[in-house]
Amino acid sequence: MELGSGSEADLDALLERTLPRDDRYEHRHGSRGHGADHLLPIMIQPSLVVPVVSGALALGTWQSIVLVDTNVDNPTRTVRLSFLGER
Repeated sequence: MELGSGSEADLDALLERTLPRDDRYEHRHGSRGHGADHLLPIMIQPSLVVPVVSGALALGTWQSIVLVDTNVDNPTRTVRLSFLGER
């Protein structure tokens, strides 16, 4: 995702419009709107493959890797990084 110039706020607004944090979901345990957390991986993939060239991430000029986690019921997360060598 390209960051800056309001992109983060735009992402927050998009998620609020498409996955509101209210009680419309069948999955209702946890905090208000928790059902949306279970639908988020349909829109934002839970994994990412990024090439590394000469020890640096091969991203576009303005691109960054962004972790999106709206689930306030689990404040601690583990991020797994796996590196595959050239063949």
